[in-house]
Order: sequence, then structure tokens, then C-alpha cells
Amino acid sequence: MQADNDTDETLMLHYRDGDSGAFARLYTRHKGPLYRYLLRQCGPVVAEELFQEVWLKLVAARAGYTVQAKFTTWLYRIAHNRLVDHYRASARGLPLSYADDCPEWAHIPGPEGAQPEVWDDRRRQAERLLALLAELPEAQREALLLKEEAGLSLEEIAQATGTGRETVKSRLRYALARLRQGLGGAS
Repeated sequence: MQADNDTDETLMLHYRDGDSGAFARLYTRHKGPLYRYLLRQCGPVVAEELFQEVWLKLVAARAGYTVQAKFTTWLYRIAHNRLVDHYRASARGLPLSYADDCPEWAHIPGPEGAQPEVWDDRRRQAERLLALLAELPEAQREALLLKEEAGLSLEEIAQATGTGRETVKSRLRYALARLRQGLGGAS
């Protein structure tokens, strides 16, 4: 049995070598952020399907796993590739924003004892933020979700999406500007 502070990479190596408990710990650590990343990219029905496929691809690839990057970078690279495959196979095709080279958000906690109108305002803000997020071009939304949901660095996002670091910075900058503008200039 491993210690609770094992890195993701160590757990994946243990899983590669036959320790199914290591997989369970990886899944528990990453299921929420990965699902939210997919959910905000393509909606609940498709997200559920892609979520399962990403984990199946991870299981299938375990025998050849070697540590070449952070586990999260590798996991989100699988998710990104599966998402792009989904877009390519759909009637809409690959979104233009992918060709361009240029904590759950739905729940915003407030102070204890907040008045109902404050909670109502926060709920409306969260709903507006989610709507604005859904309106972002896919590549911008993906970069933002990989940063905020998965906690990846610019370099890790670039590796996971197969783009340059400067492209990731631009996508994040444009995404944040659009969200701020849509929220009326709020930070």
C-alpha cells in the first residue's frame, strides 16, 4: 500500500505494474476536474461518453506508460485528443478556434449568515459566468478550463493541447477579457 502523498506519476507507475488500487486513487483525484473540463466543453451527454473513453484510453495505455511529463499533462492530452476527435466526427466539424494560433464555478460560497438576496445575486453571477464560459471559442474555453479546473501551468497546457506557450497565453488573455466584459468589468 502506498502513502497518501504519492505523486500521480508514482501511482500511474504502480498501476502500470498491476496495482489496481493505484488506479482507484488516480481516478478519485482526477475524476471531478476532468469531468468538469469535458462538461464545459461539450455538454453533459457527450461529456459522460468522452469521460469514460478517456479513462478507457488510460487503462489501455497503461502498459506503455513512462514518466515523460506530469501525469495531469498526459491525462489532459488524452482528453484533448478525444475531444478533437469528437469535434472532427461531428456534423459541425473541428471548431475554427482550434485551428487559430493567435473548484466548481457553479457554486460560489459566501460568508456565513449571508442574506438570501446575496445568495440570489451570487447564483445569478455563477449562472452568467457559466453562460459566458459556454460562449467562449472552444480553444479559449479549453485553455481556461485546463488552467482553472485542472490547475495546469502554461507549459503543461501547451503540451496537453499541442500548441505553443504563447498561443496558450493569448487564448487565456482573450478568454479572461471576454469573461470580464460579459460580467461588466468585474474581476
